[in-house]
Amino acid sequence: MGDESLDILVVDDEPALREALERSFSLEGHRVVAVGDGLAAIERASDERFDMVLLDVALGAGADGYEVCKALRARRNVVPIIMLTALDTEADAVIGLEAGADDYVTKPFGFAELRSRVKAVLRRAGTRGYGDDLLRVGTLALDRATRQVTVDGRAVHLTFSEFELLQRLMDWPGRLFNRHELLRAIWGDSAYRDPRAIDVHVRHLREKLERDPAHPALIVTVRGVGYRLNS
Repeated sequence: MGDESLDILVVDDEPALREALERSFSLEGHRVVAVGDGLAAIERASDERFDMVLLDVALGAGADGYEVCKALRARRNVVPIIMLTALDTEADAVIGLEAGADDYVTKPFGFAELRSRVKAVLRRAGTRGYGDDLLRVGTLALDRATRQVTVDGRAVHLTFSEFELLQRLMDWPGRLFNRHELLRAIWGDSAYRDPRAIDVHVRHLREKLERDPAHPALIVTVRGVGYRLNS
């Protein structure tokens, strides 16, 4: 995370963990807003700009983390979101990604691990200035500098991870990527991450970019291997 100060929203209904995360990130010079329920999280994230949201899945009464994530994405809020979950099955992780999360960390976790995950996500968000800022493949255009995407002249709103995945594919149109290569492109490594996360993000991209998502012509699957972008 370097020396740059970040605005981080922590959402967890466990006071001890919430306070520990607030204290740890604050000691590193970051501004932390900590809330204990889903409604407060939606309100704060809608009213203020954050660089990162650390979002617990189980939030007691009211909206859970999945619902909060969906609500923010429905409002076209593209802030990177890392889910904090005590659920340790791959299916639970995929549900979080389906809701629009960018990564997940399973409880119990150490602060060093969480900090590493945050750093990996933000490292990709801060990568600029290599190659051309504007990428074009057919009617699809991606602007690295503004993080804007258009297809057929229509603006498309992508989450952080969707943007990173599409950018990687557009950097090398026609090249076949396996899932682990794409995981590393988004998060900097592929360890402890479910390769099915890539399938989730590809499906979301198809829904937003393809004229017929059920029969994709832009992002194609090579069965048993991975994905490539048709040039």
